[in-house]
Amino acid sequence: MPSIDAHDRPALLEARHLAFARNDEPIFGPLDFALHAGEVVLIEGDNGAGKTTLLRVLSGLLEPTSGQVLLDGEPLTLAKLSHQVALLGHLPGLKSDLSALENLRFAAGMGGLRAGISPVTALAGVGLEAYADVPTRQLSAGQRKRVALARVLLAPVGLWLLDEPYANLDLDGIKLVNRLLELHARRGGAALITSHGAYAFTSGTPRRIPLRARPAEVEPT
Repeated sequence: MPSIDAHDRPALLEARHLAFARNDEPIFGPLDFALHAGEVVLIEGDNGAGKTTLLRVLSGLLEPTSGQVLLDGEPLTLAKLSHQVALLGHLPGLKSDLSALENLRFAAGMGGLRAGISPVTALAGVGLEAYADVPTRQLSAGQRKRVALARVLLAPVGLWLLDEPYANLDLDGIKLVNRLLELHARRGGAALITSHGAYAFTSGTPRRIPLRARPAEVEPT
C-alpha cells in the first residue's frame, strides 16, 4: 500500500493572502505559505520587517487586516490554538517569584504534558536541572530563555511558533535550540521561527520566508 506524503495532508499551518496594517500603514503581506509536519521554516528580516507581528497574527493575538490563517485545514480559533500551538515570545512569560520547576509545573497544569516528558526531564533537557529550585528572577536572561524553551518542550502540540529563539543565548544555547528543533521535526512536529539570520537552523537547507521592512514615505517638498 503506497505511503501518504505529508504534503498530501492538510498543512499544520497555512497562511492565505495574509496581510496586516497598523493605522493604515502596511506591516507585511500579502503572504501565502504552508507549514507541514517535519518542517522548520525561518521567517527572516531586519528590525521593523514585521516578524513579531506576523507571529502574533498566526497565534491569534492580532486580527489580520486581510487573509486567513488555517490550522490543520480549519480556520484559526482561540479554542483550537490552545490545543495545537506552543508560542515562545520575546518575553519568557515566567512568574518571577516561582522557581524554574514551579513555572514548568504551572504550565503543565494549564496546558497538559506531552507523552514521555515531565517538568523535571524538560528542565534537564535544557541543561538547568541544577537550577530547578532557583526563583526565575535570580536567573540570567539566557537561563530564563532556557526555562521558556523547556515550557515549549512540555506542550502536547505539533506546532511551535518561536520568536527569536536564539536571543540571549550563548553558543551552547544556540546549539541547544537547533537540537530541539531537529528532534521536534523528527517526531513529526513543525516549527516556524523568526530570526535575523545570524543563527539560522542548520540541519539541511530549511525553507526561508523573507520579510522586508517597508521604507518610510518621504513627504514631497
